Amino acid sequence: MALTDFATCDLCDLHKGVTDGSFRVLAPVFRDYGAVRKFAGPVVTVKCHEDNTVVKQLVESDGRLQTPQGPVAQVLVVDGGGSLRRALLGGNLGAAAARNGWAGVVVDGCVRDAAELAVSQTGIRALALMPLPTERRQPGQRDLAVQIQGVWVRPGDWLYADEDGIVVMDRRA
Repeated sequence: MALTDFATCDLCDLHKGVTDGSFRVLAPVFRDYGAVRKFAGPVVTVKCHEDNTVVKQLVESDGRLQTPQGPVAQVLVVDGGGSLRRALLGGNLGAAAARNGWAGVVVDGCVRDAAELAVSQTGIRALALMPLPTERRQPGQRDLAVQIQGVWVRPGDWLYADEDGIVVMDRRA
């Protein structure tokens, strides 16, 4: 399956009886802010609270995973704890994510610079817009299991996002 040749509804139909945690659906609370509406890839995780230092480091680095079949664009999943007080991604970082080959960024928190994000050639999902930037207090952690709206997401999982929602699987579909 090509990385854009999927529908989350079809994936849900195929896996609706799965109860072992290998297939998960994120809550329908994320809004679409990027120019790319449909994206998928292996997950890289960040856990941070109102400080986007690690998010910045990652989107400014190569977002492609090197595999024997060639490079695959990854999806950055940011556990911002659902905070609505600071934006963890803005226009400059959205542009960096696109420039560096990230398939998408999913933020359990806020983003800012809506007009700039709307033209970023990457998928961007978040809870809401907030014009306040982050404060540099505690940079956060990367590459650990995170809970996004009560759903576990682990580094190396595969995330699929389209117009109908976001699903996470323990392997490529």
